[in-house]
Amino acid sequence: MERVQVLSLCLSVALIVFVLHLIRRRALREQYALLWLFFGLVMLVLSIKTSWLEWMAEAVNVFYAPSLLFLVGIVLCFLLILHLTVVVSKLTERIIVLTQEIGLIRNELEKHGQEKNG
Repeated sequence: MERVQVLSLCLSVALIVFVLHLIRRRALREQYALLWLFFGLVMLVLSIKTSWLEWMAEAVNVFYAPSLLFLVGIVLCFLLILHLTVVVSKLTERIIVLTQEIGLIRNELEKHGQEKNG
């Protein structure tokens, strides 16, 4: 077993164990945990099944197959970052709407309070 394969295997297992730890502590929501577990499992499978990795490397003309494993990992991370950016953008819009609604409600409450006192 090559040193790079051992490293990628250890990193994949560490990622899966860490995600499971975050799930147990309820620090990571299930929808994101599933994505991270999926990415960890993909990396784990490609670390173990080197023949699949070598076949994929040959198919895309990559000379050193383990470098493809890290490329796959980086691409998966970029996809996850893109997904999280979309989620953050939607939440930012929702926060703006909620803040505006709270401002309107507060204004209405102040008007009713002045009408009762005045």
